[in-house]
Amino acid sequence: MSQGEQAETTDAVQPEYVRAAAVVATSSGSDYRVDIRAGRHPLAADEPESVGGADTAPTPVGLLLSALGSCTAITLRMYAQRKQWPLPEVRVHLAYEKGPGRAVRITRRVELTGDLDDDQRARLLEIADRTPVTRAVRGDVPIVPAPERPGRHNSVPRPAVTEGTQTS
Repeated sequence: MSQGEQAETTDAVQPEYVRAAAVVATSSGSDYRVDIRAGRHPLAADEPESVGGADTAPTPVGLLLSALGSCTAITLRMYAQRKQWPLPEVRVHLAYEKGPGRAVRITRRVELTGDLDDDQRARLLEIADRTPVTRAVRGDVPIVPAPERPGRHNSVPRPAVTEGTQTS
């Protein structure tokens, strides 16, 4: 099979992407507050006063932890409901920790309330490690440029990359 035939075959079997969620984050003015629209839901992000923000909303890292915690809790409840396991409450504790140098990590502790046996608890904790947001945070989900929309001003021009140079 020639390279051209391989490319056609590969292109033909790749599925189209379908948008599952969308967010628009808008920063205007001189402060750090960002107004966010997640679907039809308004949210906001800001920075604490100690770094120049007004502390009017969670930090971006706080929102990231919120997404991770809520995705974990929802996924475990869905799984337990499908299996008809007794899981009246899931509580997810998360922290973003800074270490030596520039090291960072996220710690997560999952509390499962209910009359679950050891195998059920172990299975739910396995599932917690494979939730969509967990996979995204771990770097399993690529972030790629979205196509430009006609008539819109695209904010950041891309620098030209020449062979042998790197951009950060």
